[in-house]
Amino acid sequence: MADDLDRLLDEVERRLSRRHGGGEEKLAAAKEDRSAKLVMSAGSSKEDLDDIIDEICKDSSFTKTPLKLKSNFTSLTPERNSTVIQARGKKCCPVYLGGSASPSGIGTNISKRTCDQLRCTACDFRVSLFNDYIWDQSCDYLFFRNNMPELSKLRAKMIKKKGARAYACQCSWRSIDELTDLQTEQQLRWVCGKHEE
Repeated sequence: MADDLDRLLDEVERRLSRRHGGGEEKLAAAKEDRSAKLVMSAGSSKEDLDDIIDEICKDSSFTKTPLKLKSNFTSLTPERNSTVIQARGKKCCPVYLGGSASPSGIGTNISKRTCDQLRCTACDFRVSLFNDYIWDQSCDYLFFRNNMPELSKLRAKMIKKKGARAYACQCSWRSIDELTDLQTEQQLRWVCGKHEE
C-alpha cells in the first residue's frame, strides 16, 4: 500500500513539474530517494496508475479551484476591508445588547450592532433573545433554570413592550430598551459565541 502511494506521488510530481516547467533537478533527486523503496506489486500495473493520475489531473475541481485556507488574521488590503467586519467565525468586540430597533450582527466600535450569538460562561447555555418583550419583575433564578429554552413556558412571565428586547439564559436575564455595552453589566457572564454567515 505504501509503495503504491509512493509511486502515485512520484507520478503526480512528474506530471505537475512538466505542466509548470522547471524543477527537473528536484524531481530527479526526489525520484532517486524514493526509487530504492519502490517495488511493483503484483495487483497493480503502470497503466492503472496512469489512468488514476490522468483522472485526477483532468478533474476540473482539482486543477481550477484554488485551496482556501482559513486564517485567524485578516488581510488589510483595500479589496478586503469591506469583509473584515462581517467575516466568518468572528466575535463581537465590544459586545452590545440592545432593543428590537437595534440592528443585530457582529458588533464593533464602528458598527454598533447587538450580538445575537451570546453564550453564558456561568451556565454554558446559549442566551435567548425575544424582540418586543421584557421580563416581569417576579422572574427569578429557578423560573429560568426550570423553563429555558421552552418559549411556551417562558411566555408566562413575558410582557409585551414595543422596542425592547428580553435576554435570558438559565442563570441570568435582562430587559433592554436601548443599545448597551455588555461591559457595563458586570454581573452578566455573557460572551459572543462567534458569528457564522
